[in-house]
Order: sequence, then C-alpha cells, then structure tokens
Amino acid sequence: MNIQVKVDEDVSGAAGAKTFPGSDSRRYNYFEPKGRKATHYEDVTVDVQPDPERYLAQGWIIAFANGDPTYSKDWTKVKSSNWHAYRAPDQEWERTHYQRQSTIIGTTQNIIQNGRRSGAPDRFDKQWVKILQDHLGAYKHVEYGLGTALMHAQRLGYTQMVNNVLLTNCSYKIRFAQDITLYLGELNLDLPALDLSAGKTHWLEDPLWQDARAAVEGVMGTNDYIEQTLATNVCIEPLICELFRSGFIMQDAAAQNDFITPSVIAAGEADYERNLVNCVELLSMLVADPAHGAENRSILTNWLQEHGGRALAAARQLQPLWSLPVNKRARFDEVLAVQLARVDSITTAIGLDPLAR
Repeated sequence: MNIQVKVDEDVSGAAGAKTFPGSDSRRYNYFEPKGRKATHYEDVTVDVQPDPERYLAQGWIIAFANGDPTYSKDWTKVKSSNWHAYRAPDQEWERTHYQRQSTIIGTTQNIIQNGRRSGAPDRFDKQWVKILQDHLGAYKHVEYGLGTALMHAQRLGYTQMVNNVLLTNCSYKIRFAQDITLYLGELNLDLPALDLSAGKTHWLEDPLWQDARAAVEGVMGTNDYIEQTLATNVCIEPLICELFRSGFIMQDAAAQNDFITPSVIAAGEADYERNLVNCVELLSMLVADPAHGAENRSILTNWLQEHGGRALAAARQLQPLWSLPVNKRARFDEVLAVQLARVDSITTAIGLDPLAR
C-alpha cells in the first residue's frame, strides 16, 4: 500500500520537508551571502549554530535544566532585527585563526632567541629592566583579564558569527598575556636579578595600576557580552592598552638599548587592529538597525561613558610611568591626546557621540 501524507513545510522538522533557495544547486548555499557568492568563511561559519527561527521548526534541541534555551536573545540588552546578518571583516575562522596564532608565536620566539643570542638583554638600561619587571609584568594582567572576560562573552553570543569574533578576540588576548609572561621568563635567563613575581605585586598593590585594575574588573563583572566587547575594544584598548604599548613601551624602548621588547609588543598592536575592525562592524550594525537602532544607540552610549570614564581615569593615573626611563622620548600629554582622538574616531565610525572628557 502506498500512503501519501501531506506535510506542512512551515512547521515540520522532517528531513526534506522544506525546499530551500538553491537546493537544486551543486553548492550547498542555504543562506544569503554578503557578496555575490559565499566566501569560505561564510560556508564554515554561517548557521553552524542552530536557531529555531532558522531551520529548527521543533525548537531548541536541548535546554538547561531550568528551561532556559541553549542560546537567548535576552543575554544582551541590545536588540537586532537579524543577528545572522553580521559578518566579520577579517573573515577569520578556526583554521585561519590557528595558522595566524602559530605564525605570531613562531615569529616572537625567533625575535627573542636572536636577541638573546646577540647579548641584547645585557645592554638594556638598568632602570628600563626594572620598568619591564614591574610594569610590563603588571600590564600582562590587563591582557589576561580582558581575555577572561571575553571567554565568558563568547559563550553568550547569539550566532556563530558573533561567537567567532568574541572567541578569536579572547584567544588573542590570552596568547598575548602568555607572550609577555614567557618573554620576561626568557629575559630572566640573562638577567637573573629580574623578579618575575614583581608584576603581580604591582598589579595588586601599586597605586599606579589600581584604576586600570578597576576598569578591567568592571568588564569582568558584567554579564552582557556586547557590553564586554564594547568596553574592551572601544574603551580599555585605546585608553589603557594602546596607551601603554604604543605610547610608552614602543616609543621609549629604543632609547634604552632595547630592540626586542617593541617587536614582542607589536604583536598585540596587530591583534587589536583586527579585533577593533570586527567590533566596529558589529556595533555599527546594531546602531543602524532599522527597528532597534535608537534604543541600541542609547544603551551603547551609556556603556561607553561608564567604561570609558573608568579607562580614562586609569590612563591619567598611569602618567608617572612616562617619567621613569632615564632616556625619555614620549610625552604623556601628547600620547593621551593621540589616544583620545583614536577613541573619537572609533565612536564616530560606530555612530556614537564622543566620550565625555
């Protein structure tokens, strides 16, 4: 007997019940690509994470014991008409991320080994060695703290594309904190007097770092993943991280006979450029949302002023660092002005008002 059953395409979860656009194509193209055709990044990222609003007619396959869904739009205050529209400008996915991380680690190791082979650490200015010990050692905790916050944030992102950029951002921060830790350990082989525990002590106790610590812990203390990525990439990165990396270490190191440290730190600068572009694309999409843009803009503005205010206070508290090197090159007021302009350029790109001074 041949029994035919009429299937409602809109509600059935049965395989083959729904006819998708492009289902007769040799390419499995079930989503709308951003360009003329799907990129490799889109093929391996878009809709990898299921969504009841897209192809899951039976609802979430699994849920938490209290009934909460696997993923929820309520895990952030901002709203989007289509979270799945987001695409990361760097188009980084698992394979390309591992490749880039491996390249960075290999390059950093070569730089350090070549420097040690040439006897470079012994030529560092002695005061500069103490600065690296105390303050580069303290700064690595900024990187680790932000990486830890983003590790939490990536689990909450509603789509795979958003998860992906938060996870790569987290991975870069954790790796860079590790880079600094291993670098100081390598220096210790040539400079036995260098105290590897001093950085932690300064992070926990030195008045210069306490506002920076409060800013980082403020990001770690929130449960909103969009707030965490804004606070990290729009506020703390330019006003604390870039201020210290580019405005202090990379500008003053050469005058202290140190060519190794700027090369190690440069990896963090390149990481931030990628993370920033991804962040701006995400936040500007939310601000421009046709249904929720005005409300999102208000929420993002409040977060900007809150976390940006903490980061700016932390930046000003770090000013005495610029007086420590024997051979001074950078001026704090000039460096801070550059970084404030940097924040203004970021907020303009997103579509937000400037950070209050």
